[in-house]
Amino acid sequence: MTATTPVTVLSLIEAMSARLTEAGVSFGHGTTNAFDEAAWLTLWKLGLPLQELDAIADSPVTPARCAEVEAVITERITTRKPAAYLTREAWLQGVPFYIDERAIVPRSFIAELLADPERGEALDAWLSVDTERVLDLCTGNGSLAVLAAMAYPEVQVDGADLSPEALEVATVNVRRHGLTDRITLIESDGLAALRGPYDLILCNPPYVNAASMAALPVEYRAEPELALAGGVDGMDFVRQLLRDAPARMTPQGVLVLEIGNERGYFEAAFPTLETVWLETSAGEDQVLLLTREAMQAV
Repeated sequence: MTATTPVTVLSLIEAMSARLTEAGVSFGHGTTNAFDEAAWLTLWKLGLPLQELDAIADSPVTPARCAEVEAVITERITTRKPAAYLTREAWLQGVPFYIDERAIVPRSFIAELLADPERGEALDAWLSVDTERVLDLCTGNGSLAVLAAMAYPEVQVDGADLSPEALEVATVNVRRHGLTDRITLIESDGLAALRGPYDLILCNPPYVNAASMAALPVEYRAEPELALAGGVDGMDFVRQLLRDAPARMTPQGVLVLEIGNERGYFEAAFPTLETVWLETSAGEDQVLLLTREAMQAV
């Protein structure tokens, strides 16, 4: 930006977007393109509402504030950290969550099944009035546990993770949303420390295969590897989960599992498993549902 150029919020965002594009940063941690990422970081740094860009687009920005925004964009480019780690906040289905480097940036498509009434019908059809206990396994920053508690006001939710550091972040979010009486956070290696029985298990596990891990952009490598790497075919954690889950579920319990772009590996690993694929904004091959009976039959 030059001193003689009138700077508005929108023109500043456009300039920062150009910088992000030129630097070749990667997205996928709350935004999918340079403009949206620049808007997020610019509005956050200026203390302006993130959802009201149209109303404030022509508002002037002083040179001093421009410099502050430019510094944040420079940090984003030089560190390659996801923007959420810089702002210490991420949103899932419009709900704000605290986040830092101790946990993966929340972005699970399972959130749509919990918070979007239309998509949630596909999940609700498998539940009943007797649904009382929900588990969010690999809870990370606790976002799915919080959304589940919001979606089902009568249930008790356990949020479990192997990482004590991630559970520290989850504790912040459970308290932030006033759910300490309904969400219990538990350190557990898979299901080892969990007794159940659960009516619904939600799990966004580490599922990235080894080849994909090696090719991940730097932004993803800024996240805890524990939350991403799933072994050679991405199915190491999933194999153990499917073996252990039936013993922790009620007779009518279901498991909702996210496997990202690994459907091919999933079907190769479990060729006879009766699977229900649930539609999300990413399509019909990212999130699946398994009944207890189906897992026991394999």
